[in-house]
Amino acid sequence: MVGTLVLLRHGQSTWNALNLFTGWHDVPLTEQGVAEAKAAGQVMREAGLSFGAVHTSLLQRAIETNRLALLEMGQPDAPIQRTWRLNERHYGALQGLDKKATAERHGPEQTLLWRRSFDIPPPPVDSTSPEHPLNDPMYQQLVREGLDPTLLPATECLKDVLERVLPYWNEVVVPQLRKGTNVLVTAHGNSLRALIMHLESMNTDEIVDFNMPTGVPRRYEFDEAMRVRGVKFLGDQEAIAKAADAVARQAGH
Repeated sequence: MVGTLVLLRHGQSTWNALNLFTGWHDVPLTEQGVAEAKAAGQVMREAGLSFGAVHTSLLQRAIETNRLALLEMGQPDAPIQRTWRLNERHYGALQGLDKKATAERHGPEQTLLWRRSFDIPPPPVDSTSPEHPLNDPMYQQLVREGLDPTLLPATECLKDVLERVLPYWNEVVVPQLRKGTNVLVTAHGNSLRALIMHLESMNTDEIVDFNMPTGVPRRYEFDEAMRVRGVKFLGDQEAIAKAADAVARQAGH
């Protein structure tokens, strides 16, 4: 039997609350985000889930959401792997900017392209910018440990995120699922959207309109060929629909 997969977007962060482009900028959860993480754990516990493998990004909002959810499930010692490949999409020169103000300055159509198009990245940050990963001690350490520095982005579109997420999915996560291990991936709106696009065979138009709410687990069941045979958000479906709509309405979309 192939294991069950659950994808979980981190709870609301401080920059989510301010409606800022966050990307790789490392910000904490808000009180609401903490509550969302705990609620996700409760929902997964009530669904009878347990995990033999857990994966997160390197960003604290995902790490803390993951910790709180597992604690709520009574599984604080589940084995966890962390990788930069599950980080949020790097928003380049938009990181730290207000989404609605950006739409007012550059126009809603251009902003929507930057936010949601599959293959159009925002303008990149300069290599000397504090928003470039090469200037962050955490990623500098990874480079010293052997990470190719050219893999660290100055900006990304969803296509770029898909290209960095898929190797981790295929090489690390899929073998665990094939062994019958239940897997939890706690990450970000765009790294999860990229993975969802792959899992559900969405085209570039369909993924534009797909929204991943914060703190809502999405469960997948697979057949022996690793084809999705069942997928659903866990929890109150009406509340989930409202949360997804709130994501869609950011920056006027």
